[in-house]
Amino acid sequence: MAESRVWHPFTQHALEPSVPEIVLTEGAYLHKADGFRILDAISSWWVVTHGHRHPRIMKAIETTASSLDQIIFAGFTHEPAERLAEALIGIAPAGLDRVFYSDSGSTSVEVALKMALGYFRNIG
Repeated sequence: MAESRVWHPFTQHALEPSVPEIVLTEGAYLHKADGFRILDAISSWWVVTHGHRHPRIMKAIETTASSLDQIIFAGFTHEPAERLAEALIGIAPAGLDRVFYSDSGSTSVEVALKMALGYFRNIG
């Protein structure tokens, strides 16, 4: 691949060699165009714990995406989110009866801090 125009994380572009282009992901592997396989030993930063393109996960994505793509949770909900919330509450410690969905660790921490501040402000 020619010089990448993407600013890759943890990269000093003047010093780094070119990054490999991945054309296929499958199970625990990343595939280059020349067929060379790379073991994804960090599960793409720990978000692909069941392997790339796991058939059950792909089917669930396909099924859901056929009727829902993205729904903002500010004033709306949908059945898959409610079903997952019930499952999570079922395995959570007693007294935890709501689920907040977040898209990253930093937003999770921000919301947790705001919840804690709001709680202590409300109880005085």
